[in-house]
This record gives sequence, C-alpha cells and structure tokens, in this order.
Amino acid sequence: MHDRQHSFRRRTPGRLFGDLKVRPKLMVLHNLFFLVLAISVYISLIPLLQHEVSSAEERELHIITRTLTTEDYGQGPADTLRIPKAVRAWLDAHPGKSWHDSAPPRETIYQKDPLTGMYRRFRIPPGTYEDVVRRARRNLFIVLGAVYILAVLLLEAVIMPLYVYGPLRRMLNADRATQQGDRDNELIGENLITDDEIGQIMRSRNATILELRKREDDLENALRRLEETADDLKRKNEMLESQDRLVSLGLLSASIAHELNTPLTVLQGSVEKLAETTDDAHTQDRLARMLRVTQRLRKISEGLVDFSRVRKQHMEPIPVRPLIDEAWSLVAIDEKSSTAEFTNFVDPAAAVVGNADRLIQVYVNLIRNALHAIAPSGKIVVRSKRAVRSGKAWISITVEDNGPGIPASVLPDIFEAFVSTRLDARGTGLGLTVAEGIVHQHGGVIAAANRPEGGACLEVALPAAESV
Repeated sequence: MHDRQHSFRRRTPGRLFGDLKVRPKLMVLHNLFFLVLAISVYISLIPLLQHEVSSAEERELHIITRTLTTEDYGQGPADTLRIPKAVRAWLDAHPGKSWHDSAPPRETIYQKDPLTGMYRRFRIPPGTYEDVVRRARRNLFIVLGAVYILAVLLLEAVIMPLYVYGPLRRMLNADRATQQGDRDNELIGENLITDDEIGQIMRSRNATILELRKREDDLENALRRLEETADDLKRKNEMLESQDRLVSLGLLSASIAHELNTPLTVLQGSVEKLAETTDDAHTQDRLARMLRVTQRLRKISEGLVDFSRVRKQHMEPIPVRPLIDEAWSLVAIDEKSSTAEFTNFVDPAAAVVGNADRLIQVYVNLIRNALHAIAPSGKIVVRSKRAVRSGKAWISITVEDNGPGIPASVLPDIFEAFVSTRLDARGTGLGLTVAEGIVHQHGGVIAAANRPEGGACLEVALPAAESV
C-alpha cells in the first residue's frame, strides 16, 4: 500500500518537479520564465504594432489630405516655397526624387516635378511617430515589470518555500530534535523527501542518525552487560573472600569443636542424671531447657566441623517464624532476657529454602547480639518482608534493637572474624562471621546497618520457598 501511495505521489506534477535534480529544476524554471516572458512580450507588442500600422495608414491618409488642403502643402517656384539653395541644387540634380532632413525630426519633404519644373513642399505634423515609439516603450516596460514581479512572487511564495525553504526547515527542525534527544522527531518522514539533491541529503542524514542510534543502543547494552559482569565479578570476589575466611575459620572451628565435645558430653550426662533425681516441675522445666541447650551446643559443634569439610547440606522448605521462636527460646536462658521485650512479627506464611539447624544458628547469633546490646528493659523486634531480586522471590528477615547501635568504625568490617565491640568473656567476634558463612551457603545475603531512630538492624535475605 505504501508503494502505491508513493507511486501516486510521484505521478503528480508537483512531485515530479520536486524529484528533479537541482540543475534540471533550474533549467525548467529558466525556460519557463523566458517562455512566459516571450509570450507576454508577444501578446503585449504584436497587437500594439498591428494597431499602430492601422493607425499609421490612417494617419498618412490624414496627413496627405491635410497637406493638400492646408498650408502644410505647397507648390511653386523655389523662392516662393523658401527652399534653401543647397536643397534646390540637390532637387535640380535629382528631379522626381524626394529630399528630407538626414536627422530627425524629419518634418519637411521637398520634391521637384520633372515635367513642370515646379517645386513641392510637404510638412509632417511634429511628434506623430514619436508617440508610437513612446507608447511601445511604455507597454514593453509595463509588461516586463509585471512578468518580473509575478515571477518573483511565484518563486518566493510557492516554488522556493515548497522545494527549498520547506526541506531546509525540516532538516533544521530534525537537527534540533536530535540535539535535544527527541527521537520521535529526529527523522524526516519518507513521504516528505524528494529525489533531488536535498532529498538525498535528507536520506543520508536519516541513515546516519539511525546508525548513530544503533551504535548508541549497542554501546548502552555493552555498558549494561559490562556493569552486570562487574557486579557479578564483585559478588564472586566477595564470595571467594568469604570462602577464604571460612576456610581459615573452618580450621579454627574444627579444633574448637573437638575441644568442646568432651565437656558437652559430660554436661549432658550430668543434666540427664539431675533430671532423674527431682520431681519438681519448675526444676524439671529448667533442666529440660538446659538439656536442649546442651544438645543445641552439640549440633553447633558439629556445624563448626562443617566449616572444615565440604559436604552438601539437606535443604528443604522451612517456615521462618518457628525458627525465630526456637532461636529466642535458646537465647532466653540468659538472665537479661527476663526483662527484655521480644516481639516476633514474622509472617506465618513466610518460608525459605534451607537447613533448619544451620539457620537457627544464624538467628541465635543475631538475637543474642541484640540482647547483649540493649539495656535491661530494651526491645528486640523481628520482622519479615517479601522482595523480588533478579526476577526471583526472596524473604527478608530483620532483627532490630533499640540499643546504642554499631560503631561507625566497626560497621564496615562487622562480618570479619574476631571483630567485636564486646571483647569480654561473652563475645569472641566469631558469631556474625559464622552467621555470614551459613547465609552464603544458603545462597543468601546478610547486611548490617544502624536504624535512623537508634539501634542496630541485621538483615538476612534468603530465597523464598514456593510452599511448605
């Protein structure tokens, strides 16, 4: 359909003229101008000449009649007609021929009749033929002036705006749009482009702009891929650094775990024997909690050994809220927990893919750190929210407290081994490092920050489970 419309436009006279090259176009305009000029001169002068010939014939008859009946005509001796001597000598030498002045105005004509020897004198009224020349000159000037004015008006009002000024204005507008980044208006429509040199410039410009935009898009895509590659390299570098730390930590934790296993075994046996010697419900509850803590410590010891081994963890969908409750129950053995306010706002439907024992270790570390950071009557709040990263669903768990927050000098290295603001018997600086290693093993990320209203906020983001 576009081709048919284009063919239709090309068949119109205006389109055909617009598609001509500049030189043929100027030749057409020149020839057209001179053709119009010649026709105008012909139309204006020929009728005038025809009219003047008729008028001249009538005037000559009128002159002859007048000269024969008025004093403009005379016949007689030379002295009577007052013929100059030089003229009379010429007439005597050329009887029958007419003599007149060699330079205008030729108002008087003399003649000698060869038969009678009489002289004749004819006088022509002055200005008769000058009027004819004057009228012809006036008409020619008017016609040429009118043709010139019409030609200028036609060029400036129709031809130049349509085929020169208009295309140039379209190119300037398109260039302005290109400079302003307006891609919708930077190209000139094909239906507005003729096949002359200006049209060729327009098509060349369109092709250049299209190629430029293509190169810009390719460059933008390349930069985006480069940024993605840089981010991926950064992430992998961080993972490698984390793995290097975990390898070093694994060697240390393996030796610590072996040292802990023996006293933990003795402690568990002692707790079990104490439970057999009393029937007090409160004491039994306390001993049961101690037994769970002891068993938990044994699992943690086993987890420490995992840092020195490369073995695949059992991963499954796990509800997060029960993990938080279990972690708090393990931390609540601390006397400080009796006065602290703990709130679990985790969505009951929130679930992640992971190993429950390992993730409990993460949340125990985070909640215990928060408990040690707050005042005796401080608050600890655990929240959850859903997020989308790289097109995948994630669950983000935040542990917030209203303590003094993390010192600015410690915050950048908070997950490094042996970094702690509590360098006493209760803190070794390994808890967050272990937690970070476990989170990374689960394909997640962990981050630390200070809350604007005060206190610290530790966030753990893990891939969400589809269903539990």
